Amino acid sequence: MVAPTFGISADGLPVARMGDNAFAMLPGRDGRHYLASGWKIGRPLAEWRRDDFYGHSGELADEAAFCAQVLEHAEHQRERQALGRREISSRVHTPWGPSQGATVYAEGVECHSTAGHGGFKLSAERNRKVDPVLRVAGGFYEEDEAWAIVAITFPHLFISFERRCAERTMKDSWPDAWETIFGTILAPGESHEKDRRAFEAEHAGDWIVISAITSEQQPGFVECVAAPGGHRGPGTEERRFLVPSDDYTMGRFGFVIDPDRHAVYGGPSSFIGWQGRTAT
Repeated sequence: MVAPTFGISADGLPVARMGDNAFAMLPGRDGRHYLASGWKIGRPLAEWRRDDFYGHSGELADEAAFCAQVLEHAEHQRERQALGRREISSRVHTPWGPSQGATVYAEGVECHSTAGHGGFKLSAERNRKVDPVLRVAGGFYEEDEAWAIVAITFPHLFISFERRCAERTMKDSWPDAWETIFGTILAPGESHEKDRRAFEAEHAGDWIVISAITSEQQPGFVECVAAPGGHRGPGTEERRFLVPSDDYTMGRFGFVIDPDRHAVYGGPSSFIGWQGRTAT
């Protein structure tokens, strides 16, 4: 694997080349920077320009963080190369459409790409090795979340970064299965799904905002539509509240109305659907 080389672009940006891959530390908003990528830029690093790059692969604190990210990418590539994955042509029918090609991780473990989505296909023998609480009949595991089931089942087929991502995905999406398989209890903050359940249980009787808009009638306030427990749908009671703009910060799972601070509002609405209606 080719080691990365670092330099400064024609417009003064930190850049790096690693084989056909190119990276740059690009300026963003509010003095921040982020990692961007390029592909097969044939010119010397000193002739690269911002227009050669695309995408947003996460924020960077400084140039040292940029170098660390590039070196981490290099390590990922070395690990992938050692695993010996290979690309094949494929016309396998998948739940996401006809396969346009696949990466073979091992015998019976293939990752297929389609026009719109993709994921893993496990052979019947491989699929029997997946824990029953996670096993998908047919052996197809989509690429957004379910791929983590494959990585947890066959960790030796994945690089360390992918294994860390798979662990995070499993804890966030299937905490019950994680706890059962590994005989552990996930603490608060270790699982998005468990934290969501705890939030909903704690605030089941509270008014939780389901829609919000800056009030045009009441400057300095956010007009909020809230429902008990944050539930939506036919027959669900909804009320409007005025929340001071400085108070309104959407949390991970929603904003909880404080009846001692946030008054029920029955005045003119900035919501089109509420115009002409009054508070209940």
